[in-house]
Amino acid sequence: MNPRMNSTIAKAALLFGLAAGVSTPAMAQVNLTTDQLLGQLNTITTAVPFLMISPDSRAGGMGETGVSTTPDVNSLHWNPAKLAFAQKKMGLGVSYTPWLRALVPDINLAYVSFYSKLDKNSAFGGSLRYFSLGNITFTDVVGNSIGQFRPNEFALDAAYSRKLGNRFSAAMAGRFIRSNLTNGITVSGQDTKPGTSFAVDLAAYYFNDDIKLSGKKATMMAGLNLSNIGAKISYSTSTNRDFIPINMRLGAGMLVDADDYNQIAFSVELNKLLVPTPPVYELDSNGSPIIGPDGQYQILYGKDPNRSVPSGILGSFNDAPGGFKEELREFNIAAGFEYWYDKQFAVRAGYFYEHPLKGNRQFITLGAGLRYNVFGLDFAYLIPANGQRSPLQNTLRFTLTFDFDAFKSQNDGGDSK
Repeated sequence: MNPRMNSTIAKAALLFGLAAGVSTPAMAQVNLTTDQLLGQLNTITTAVPFLMISPDSRAGGMGETGVSTTPDVNSLHWNPAKLAFAQKKMGLGVSYTPWLRALVPDINLAYVSFYSKLDKNSAFGGSLRYFSLGNITFTDVVGNSIGQFRPNEFALDAAYSRKLGNRFSAAMAGRFIRSNLTNGITVSGQDTKPGTSFAVDLAAYYFNDDIKLSGKKATMMAGLNLSNIGAKISYSTSTNRDFIPINMRLGAGMLVDADDYNQIAFSVELNKLLVPTPPVYELDSNGSPIIGPDGQYQILYGKDPNRSVPSGILGSFNDAPGGFKEELREFNIAAGFEYWYDKQFAVRAGYFYEHPLKGNRQFITLGAGLRYNVFGLDFAYLIPANGQRSPLQNTLRFTLTFDFDAFKSQNDGGDSK
């Protein structure tokens, strides 16, 4: 198979998965037991999964932890409530993440983020996330080319964060989402269209820098972010609409000043999708799904995934076909480490774990950071930990940041001479 054909197949498969939105219904034999269910693959998938890709290299190097780390310019994605505790008055970051680099050369995620402190207690932030799937050649049923298109998705965010006390803050973010995967072509006799949605994030952050740990100054942090709470999305004129990745992040972290030059930080976080788990449907003696009087598949275990957004969020904690044990498997665990020397050079590492029956993403991350005058540069690298290939395998991600406070200080110094 030549590289061009391999690239086309990879893109086609990715587009199919993105446009499909939710997973194919899980089927089972009538006599399947709950214990047998616990051994079956039952992943949760949604539309616009690009919203869940780690956009920046600092968090990417720390096992994709960010809800309970110290504030930075990329806090809007992980926990916008952190912006109220930002030490700098203003910041700008630009990130670039190649995607499926081992198979396709032109799929990537670009992320631009910005924040500004309005006063000592509040801050405003904004970001743009753009996911490009490269060039795709569309063909008709007999293989004739009907044109080329560059499928793309983007999300535009705005957030407001405010302190509610000396150690606590809250935030709300709004997000417009647009996903154009097909350029309006007809699929199976049905016209397609770009999918759009609007969502909000609700976030909280705890920051206590008045702690002593073995005589050393320490800072304790904790965070919660309920993200992408929004309307379902559709790529056609049909009534079928798919959940977007409504998600919960919860974590805690600690920063210790070992001395005047050395800082060490740790963070541990849990992550869970707040959308319905695919149920198991009942089969007849011929192995065909049983359709009830309402025209829907009969559910053997689990709950109907075709629910409203509020019902999907609340029901996501008790709708797994395998019961409570399967619900626990839907929590991903991430841990991160960061070391700073003189606030100029950083080394990072992390680990991310997802249960094998819920996606099986397990990887180690490494990262580094440099700060020089008004500029900062962060890198991240991912290493699969279970032999399973990753879209970010053998890929170097980077983030460029700008410190406007340092820039202003340099200008003020120059003017004073």
